[in-house]
Amino acid sequence: MLPVPVKFFQAGYCTHPEAIVMRGGKWKIANFPAIFALIIHPQQGAILYDTGYSQRFFEETRTFPNRLYAMITPVYLQPGENPASQLEKYGIKPTEIKYIIISHFHADHVGGLWEFPNAQFMCFQSAYNAVKNLRGWNAVKAGFLPGLIPDNFPERVIYVEDTKNIQLPPDFSPFITGFDIFADNSLIAVELPGHATGQLGLILTDTHHQKYFLIADACWLSRAYQEFIQPQKIATILFADSQQYTDTLYKLHILHQNNPHLKIMPTHCAESWKQFGLI
Repeated sequence: MLPVPVKFFQAGYCTHPEAIVMRGGKWKIANFPAIFALIIHPQQGAILYDTGYSQRFFEETRTFPNRLYAMITPVYLQPGENPASQLEKYGIKPTEIKYIIISHFHADHVGGLWEFPNAQFMCFQSAYNAVKNLRGWNAVKAGFLPGLIPDNFPERVIYVEDTKNIQLPPDFSPFITGFDIFADNSLIAVELPGHATGQLGLILTDTHHQKYFLIADACWLSRAYQEFIQPQKIATILFADSQQYTDTLYKLHILHQNNPHLKIMPTHCAESWKQFGLI
């Protein structure tokens, strides 16, 4: 694969009992970081994988029914922790972000889209179609806040299904196909259905030749795919498809067993953040 520099950031976090997202976990409240990635492509420029939260989340959840989202999932964002501010401190202006690859449309993944006015968005069309017409309580049930999506999103979006479909290398079995989104073997999108329709995972290799598989919310904690531990049934109520979630998690478990050197990174795993946050 074409190597690309990658750096991880945290833009806020939410809290839940660990046992909700992983059976056998502790019932004490745990922090779940909202991690996003900055990728510097040698030709395409600065690219984000998701954005984490931003201040706009709090603006969008001031009134009902959206307020229920913030009540069920308490969110914390420190001053200066919004994605654009963090990137500016790192030397990347918001206007320099060329693409934002969206794993799915939950608020902790698209909370900062408005902060990047020049970015084109890349996602599975199935993911956008599943939420684009949702409003009110139906949107909240799907973890979707329409106000987080820029008004001109349809004019700025590139659907991954329209990019180059490829066969994945044998070491990524049981995942078979992906999408070479820039047709240069640098960033490979893989569908990870279940948690959300059209959820997008991303395969890349960094400049140290370490391979990563960014898996968004295919699970919340690394132990879940490592040991094939499913969430509590109550957590599956809001899944797009609980059986697909289980199937995807099992595939990740097998992938980890067959390819233990691959860095599989869930978006909300605190242990992953400790391991990769300084990269």
